[in-house]
Amino acid sequence: MKKNLYFILFISCFIVIQSKAQDIFKGYAHLFTPPLHYTAYQIKDSLRIDGKMNEPAWGKAPWSAYFLDIEGDAKPRPAHATRFKMLWNTTHLYIAAEMEEPHIWATLTQHDQIIYHDNDFEIFIDPDDDTHDYFEIEVNALNTIFDLFLSRPYRNGGHLSTAWNAGGLQSAVYINGTLNNPGDTDKKWTVEMAIPFGALQKDNAAPEVKAGDRWRINFSRVQWDTEIVDGKYKKKINPATGKPFPEHNWVWSPQGVINMHYPERWGYLWFAAEDAKKEKEAYGLPPSEDAKKYLWLIYYKQKQYRQSHGKYADNLSQLQLPSVITVKPGNECTLQLTAVEKQFTATVTCDAGREGWQIDQNGRLTHIR
Repeated sequence: MKKNLYFILFISCFIVIQSKAQDIFKGYAHLFTPPLHYTAYQIKDSLRIDGKMNEPAWGKAPWSAYFLDIEGDAKPRPAHATRFKMLWNTTHLYIAAEMEEPHIWATLTQHDQIIYHDNDFEIFIDPDDDTHDYFEIEVNALNTIFDLFLSRPYRNGGHLSTAWNAGGLQSAVYINGTLNNPGDTDKKWTVEMAIPFGALQKDNAAPEVKAGDRWRINFSRVQWDTEIVDGKYKKKINPATGKPFPEHNWVWSPQGVINMHYPERWGYLWFAAEDAKKEKEAYGLPPSEDAKKYLWLIYYKQKQYRQSHGKYADNLSQLQLPSVITVKPGNECTLQLTAVEKQFTATVTCDAGREGWQIDQNGRLTHIR
């Protein structure tokens, strides 16, 4: 009886602890679903960029998971399938995407036009995972490119720069069907890209990529509802507003919000060696992911606190957060917060102080240990 009683008390305490841990994220759970990850294998040679994915190397590359709505499983599944593959060599990241589409259309033909006004495919890349200084490339079925750079997300006062061009970018589109022809039913369009690492510079330095590196990356497909008017595709108009219905946003790793510019919500790209069976079996999300999510919780709560109080909270108790958390058995992490009216810095240190991360009011994430 005593053993049973102790067991019941232990389970009860465990449930209470778990409940408190879950309560910390109450109201923010949609921003903490685990990001997806993709393993890209290294190749020795370059690939021919023609949109067709005919090379044997592509046949060995795994397909990604099919895209979901940008808000995740809470929303309906996309009407058309989307998936991608990636490979890399010492100079380029190779991306190939396949988009099922019964009616393929595109109108924009000038570089750096706002391509998502057409149906498009979009790539977002943050090589150093600090949520700042990241890159976006969009392409439509005419292979028109919109490439841009953001020093920080829009929510933090970021402005897009179209002055950045992905120098040396190679891209091609292959259409299995006919473009801008409402008289038939199409199957899909595919995109193939070779992005030079040298184009993704930060502080005038290109990333030096090696096997084992991880980047943050995500992909989006913008899809508009259309109808055929006078033999042409037209966006469907909402009679209540007189404007087109909002576009659909289908993504690889769900954001939890209708906003691609939450880089902390992007997936992980893992650069693997040519023969990476062992690495693939061992691959998982970075161990730091569990610790860093508490910094992001502080960030989200601080933004809400300032909106309500006109300033940032200067201690964790004002945010109803503890100073010590457990990210895995035997590994307690310490949270710290300092703030003034318009600025704050939060840190998390783990592994007896050997591992640490920091975040500020602009959402810049820094590795400090």
